[in-house]
Amino acid sequence: MKWEIVIGLETHAQLSTVSKIFSGAATAFGAAPNTQACGVDIALPGVLPVLNTGAVERAIRFGLAVGAKINQRSIFARKNYFYPDLPKGYQISQYELPIVEGGTVTIRLGDTEKTVRLTRAHLEEDAGKSLHEDFSGRTGIDLNRAGTPLLEIVSEPDMRSAEEAVAYARALHTLVRWIDVCDGNMQEGSFRCDANVSVRPAGSTTLGTRREIKNLNSFRFLQQAIEYEVRWQIGEIEDGRKIQQATVLFDPDTGETRMMRTKEDAHDYRYFPDPDLLPLEVTAERLAAVRAAMPALPQARREQFVVQYGLTVYDAGLLTASRELADYFAAVAAGADARVGKLCANWICGALSARLNEENLEIGQSRVSAAQLRKLVDRIADGTISGKMGKDVFDAMWAGEGDADRIIAAKGLKQISDSGELEKIVDQVLADNAQQVADFRAGREKAFNSLVGQVMKASRGKANPQQVNDILRRKLAA
Repeated sequence: MKWEIVIGLETHAQLSTVSKIFSGAATAFGAAPNTQACGVDIALPGVLPVLNTGAVERAIRFGLAVGAKINQRSIFARKNYFYPDLPKGYQISQYELPIVEGGTVTIRLGDTEKTVRLTRAHLEEDAGKSLHEDFSGRTGIDLNRAGTPLLEIVSEPDMRSAEEAVAYARALHTLVRWIDVCDGNMQEGSFRCDANVSVRPAGSTTLGTRREIKNLNSFRFLQQAIEYEVRWQIGEIEDGRKIQQATVLFDPDTGETRMMRTKEDAHDYRYFPDPDLLPLEVTAERLAAVRAAMPALPQARREQFVVQYGLTVYDAGLLTASRELADYFAAVAAGADARVGKLCANWICGALSARLNEENLEIGQSRVSAAQLRKLVDRIADGTISGKMGKDVFDAMWAGEGDADRIIAAKGLKQISDSGELEKIVDQVLADNAQQVADFRAGREKAFNSLVGQVMKASRGKANPQQVNDILRRKLAA
């Protein structure tokens, strides 16, 4: 039987506020356990939550970025469940009326684009963290994370493969960092995904029973977990067993999922409006202010780079992998025509990206500034140096030896572009290599490449390659 995979993602993005969603406690990562938890976070009697305006504005920013409806009135609810790291015995979240409804995220796989619909994005508080190591068989509780503001982004079940799910998660990760609502640090848990996975016979319109894979904090684990879960579910069904709705965890050491508990439905959480929090009202003035402060979004920047510099969609996608990278390219290519703009893109996507990856650096940590890279590109474009020489210059710039002009002068790398001087070198090479000249005229094209190499050797690599080609062909045709 042919099977269709159905995937929806619930993504928790930790909002980039300096304090928690309902208290003034800090949200900085890495503090000693229980040093960033105040009376509100640990649910002392008599304390009341006060909503963080910064969290609200970040939620609005996200909603605008995905073209969603921003509800001007939304409600906070209590999601009731009992767990050691949840001091109140409930989590403050949003249920029936979230702040953000609908919206879309566009993903690209190869040359194919697909739109993934969003159901909602709602504000909520994070729980604490259970610590299972170094406690002699007991469990410790760290409440530093309790009350940290989250935006839970829920997609429709529109994805049909693990690859599509990863592409969606990557696009969402880029977007929340781009609009500066979340730092996207997956290792610290700032961006984590739950994947709802089910399978159904191809052609069926009825959804299968789903299992939710919790807390996937890397794109690689997301793909591996979904692929395993799909194989497992198909195997169970084909062996005559039924899938039970459940919450599961992915074990990266074994590459398998394992069940934590049977999956709860919404009614199991006994949602009801939180009596300590008034309905959230988003005024037209606040909405307009957030809209006015929005940056140009990734899709708009991609389209700009394609139109302005003639880049391929693929190259424009690479250059908009982050807002910082897009800004760096824009600075390098400022005022350039399409030819120079394409050269700038090639150097960023090639030599610069390779160096950043080798040394595990972000674009903001590049040892070659945008102005320095542009000067190098200009010297290649105006024929001062060749592209091959440019690699040596780039290496020297990365090592801190100065800008392109200083390095070119210090190393004597200036390309020979004087036609008279080049003609003398070519004439000498032709005179010294009569056999290769005869071979070329007899139709052996490889002899031409050999002659080019002889000219470059005679000029110590400084001859302008295009001029060498032109002069050689003219003289050999005579």
